[in-house]
Amino acid sequence: METKIALMKENSLEEAALFEAGRIIAEGGLVAFPTETVYGLGANALQEESVKKIFEVKGRPQDNPLIVHVADFNIEPYVEEVTELAKKLMATFWPGPLTIILKKSPLIPFRTSGGLNTVGLRMPANKIALRLIKEAGVPVAAPSANLSGRPSPTEVERCIEDLQGKIEYILGGEKSEVGLESTIIDCSVNPPCVLRPGGITLEMLRSVEPNIYIDPAVMEKPSQDLTPRAPGMKYRHYAPKAPLTIVQGDLKKTIAKINEIVQNYIEQGKEVGIIATEETKEAYPRGMVLSLGSRKNLEEIGANLFETLRRFDDAKVDLILSEAFEEKGFGVAVMNRLKKSAGYQIIKLH
Repeated sequence: METKIALMKENSLEEAALFEAGRIIAEGGLVAFPTETVYGLGANALQEESVKKIFEVKGRPQDNPLIVHVADFNIEPYVEEVTELAKKLMATFWPGPLTIILKKSPLIPFRTSGGLNTVGLRMPANKIALRLIKEAGVPVAAPSANLSGRPSPTEVERCIEDLQGKIEYILGGEKSEVGLESTIIDCSVNPPCVLRPGGITLEMLRSVEPNIYIDPAVMEKPSQDLTPRAPGMKYRHYAPKAPLTIVQGDLKKTIAKINEIVQNYIEQGKEVGIIATEETKEAYPRGMVLSLGSRKNLEEIGANLFETLRRFDDAKVDLILSEAFEEKGFGVAVMNRLKKSAGYQIIKLH
């Protein structure tokens, strides 16, 4: 299959490219497109056969539900009921990196919802994404635009790397600002529950509804018999090709431990990658050191995480060691993705 590629900026949209990409989705094809979280791989959310192609192209497990992207607040056709809390959350955080789970209507195929009677809906903040959905004239089911299990793409080059020759169209925009997938909140239960942390933090959500809590399973290794209620809950995600280990504890002890492990592996002839920060990058004399940004700016660290993992893939390192981050505010989302990338391989220092 030949994949057409159109590159544009949010402030300079190419009408012909958007029209063609929208037509492809409406007719059952697949289009990769930018959002403020990560790049998405879109299909007509209302067509069973179109959605099936997403799972086939990505190699995605069939019970992993998809998020349905919309371009306005009119979600009534897709759900049984828009709850009062959902309305408040939409008014506060849409468009933006928040997915709201509600009981689905018969319009949403079970393949889209991963076999569940609920559906996750989101209105992205990216202008290219919004225009694409409007041009398609249908809601767009879209997981991240990468092969299943790999780090999600935050730059168009990574979509091309994974999907060229496999889908009809790639719409390229600028780098994703948030860099981590959306926060997912389940509003089909009471009290409402966060099933995936992201750019909208628990503290921000609690400003709307104080009883919102994070599902404890979010930060733990999932059991094999788990039925995922949201994308990313069950399967290994965001994984680089090399095994990744997190070293967690006092920062000075962390640096010493990482340097000790690096020394051992280099003596064995191994190439080692180190995920560091601006404050610590000079503390590692050996290994391939990449900084995610300043520890004082967890949003910057989150935005750079997936691309940093991809750069270690490019360099073909044999293993990766990472510092840990405070699990507070946006740091909860950063550590959620980092733990999944590592397959929950963590060295805890005392």
